[in-house]
Amino acid sequence: MIKSQKDFFSGLMFTLVGGAFAVGALNYSVGTGARMGPGYFPLLLGIVLAVLGAFIIFYSLVEHAEDGDKVGKFAWRPIFYILGSNLAFGILLGGLPSIGIPAMGLIMAIYALVIIASKAGDNFVLKDVLLLATILSVGSYLAFIVLLKLQMPVWPTFITG
Repeated sequence: MIKSQKDFFSGLMFTLVGGAFAVGALNYSVGTGARMGPGYFPLLLGIVLAVLGAFIIFYSLVEHAEDGDKVGKFAWRPIFYILGSNLAFGILLGGLPSIGIPAMGLIMAIYALVIIASKAGDNFVLKDVLLLATILSVGSYLAFIVLLKLQMPVWPTFITG
């Protein structure tokens, strides 16, 4: 008998996703601990995630919860904003030349990502959101452009040419 629906279904999700990653990693060369192949880390991560999910499922079957920890209604609004923010980030970072959207660069993409994703929460304070976006933009610029020397657009193409 399931005593905590939330734990049971989250454990089931972890087990299924971990198992899928482990199986998918077998399509790559796994290698050994001394000479790891490209499938080594995803395989181990998938196994750890599946085992963690199995422990959570077991816990949901033996640990009694007050009201059975029922699964609530599906939160569509946060999912819409989080997925939409990631989609906007990808489109703004690289553009969509096939339909005429130019690349807006890393800075604009991060600002859009943070502003859209912050709408998923209950509290939206524009000043705090812009401060977070600025900190993330500066940090990302330093990490990816300055330190790692990645070649990606930083500013919109109509500004930089």
